[in-house]
Amino acid sequence: MSIISLLNVNVLNNPANFMDKYQFEITFECLEQLSKDLEFKLTYVGSATSSEHDQELDSLFVGPIPVGVNKFIFEADPPNLSRIPSSEILGVTVLLLTAAYDGREFVRVGYYTNNEYDSEEMNKEPPNKPAVERIVRNVLAEKPRVTRFAIKWDTEDSEPPEFPPDQPEADLVPDDEDQYAADELAAEGDGEVEPGAMDEDIEMDGAEELVKDDDEISNDGSEDLEAESAGSDDEDDDDEDEAMDVSAEDQLHDEATAVSGPSGAAGDYVIVG
Repeated sequence: MSIISLLNVNVLNNPANFMDKYQFEITFECLEQLSKDLEFKLTYVGSATSSEHDQELDSLFVGPIPVGVNKFIFEADPPNLSRIPSSEILGVTVLLLTAAYDGREFVRVGYYTNNEYDSEEMNKEPPNKPAVERIVRNVLAEKPRVTRFAIKWDTEDSEPPEFPPDQPEADLVPDDEDQYAADELAAEGDGEVEPGAMDEDIEMDGAEELVKDDDEISNDGSEDLEAESAGSDDEDDDDEDEAMDVSAEDQLHDEATAVSGPSGAAGDYVIVG
């Protein structure tokens, strides 16, 4: 949780001449009593290609900070033209307003700023030497870019964590790299694999063989039943007379064979069917 919350920043003199002072009305809220002052800085980005031309225009310490909503005006001098490449005085650049506590930055507000001449003719045909007195700066205050940072304030409890929280359960999960290596060794047949590592593949292979055997058995059983049924239709009257003389034991045996199929095939046929 941030002890200081930046509520609003109002650019007072905008637009203004390039050489006028910057004025910012800053409003913030303090939730707890702090032992140190806040430090505000304003930085002008002199070049889009190198940070060597950045200029710290001014800095201000504010304190002691009372608890509640506070407001103050921050003034800063304009940039030094001698430190800005002449080709980058005109055009769009950036202003950075930062706030820090005990040397630790906790908020940054960036503004795009457009520098141009006060006449359309000079903007179309700018002079070889920049006419600074005719340059007008316009801070795009309506579209600031605000970035907040979690910092340590006065207590140890307010210090943000430097690393992600510990996850003891993550140590129980095998590494992907080790699992991949085990699978590769198992596929190639080299090295030893821990017991149970290939149990699933073995069971699947066995199941395929069992299904294949069941299909063959079921087909054989089906053919026997059909053949036996067809044979009974082709018998002539003499065979029927002969069957009447069969003993009771033989009749029971024939009826059981006709229902269950050949010996050993009845159970397999029921499972597959």
